[in-house]
Amino acid sequence: MPELPDITVYIEALERRVVGKILERVEILDLFVLRTARPPIDSIAGHAVRELRRLGKRIAFGFDDGKWLVLHLMVAGRLQWNDPGAKPVKGAGRNALARFHFSNGTLTLTEAGTKHRASLHLLADESDLAAHDRGGIDVFAATAEEFRSALVAGNHTLKRALTDPTLFSGIGNAYSDEILHAAGLSPVTLAARLTPAQVTDLNEATKRVLREWTERLRRETGDDFPAHVTAFRPEMAVHGKFGQRCPVCGTVVQRIRYADNEVNYCPRCQTGGKMLADRSLSRLLNKDWPKTIEEWEDRRRS
Repeated sequence: MPELPDITVYIEALERRVVGKILERVEILDLFVLRTARPPIDSIAGHAVRELRRLGKRIAFGFDDGKWLVLHLMVAGRLQWNDPGAKPVKGAGRNALARFHFSNGTLTLTEAGTKHRASLHLLADESDLAAHDRGGIDVFAATAEEFRSALVAGNHTLKRALTDPTLFSGIGNAYSDEILHAAGLSPVTLAARLTPAQVTDLNEATKRVLREWTERLRRETGDDFPAHVTAFRPEMAVHGKFGQRCPVCGTVVQRIRYADNEVNYCPRCQTGGKMLADRSLSRLLNKDWPKTIEEWEDRRRS
């Protein structure tokens, strides 16, 4: 799922293309994507885009008549931009859910796969928009105390706290893995058990990782439209790197799988050498489940 760095770069690319431009026509190619019927989607045709905002992991388009179009890409949704007369992006036609036609180009919402999670909401005004804000703090605007308060609310594990949109805005599965690795903290540690120094380290690591990745994606995109938005990047330290070596200490990256997600972590950098129990695999192996990374590596060699 595109997270804060990806959404930020999407918005910056869109601002250069559509702010001040009139939306001439809307095409809804798959009705499931449109989750609201009032106001009608055609009512924004003929109106100019006034501004764009990031709303957690959502992109909000503000129009000159006060309406807001909120786009949630979810896991497989992506945006494509085509200048007039340009060849369509490969796969954009087959996976297209909606198209927004401007005089200077067309914005296409696509979604790979069949789960149909991406969504569009057209909202009447600013008050309706506020109802779509999950309430998580912006880590760059928050004070140290606001960060700490959000972190310990609910007494979740660090992984769950960072990815809870009611606590933190724009952080998901990928960047939470990278943040926790950068902070040297276990994903399953309860937030309330952190020392003040660890909370400070986590706050700084959160800002540093999100800032560095936003800058990296900006450099990669340049003046173009983002074309390779993915949660799995070769430069990442641990996310999506199960079985590969940690770039800091060389230990093999491990994972915990749950539902449709997984947590990636380095046992040496983050858990003091302890292997975290993968619920399904540790249950299968029972007493044979390795407790430390040394035990796991010994079994791997043998």
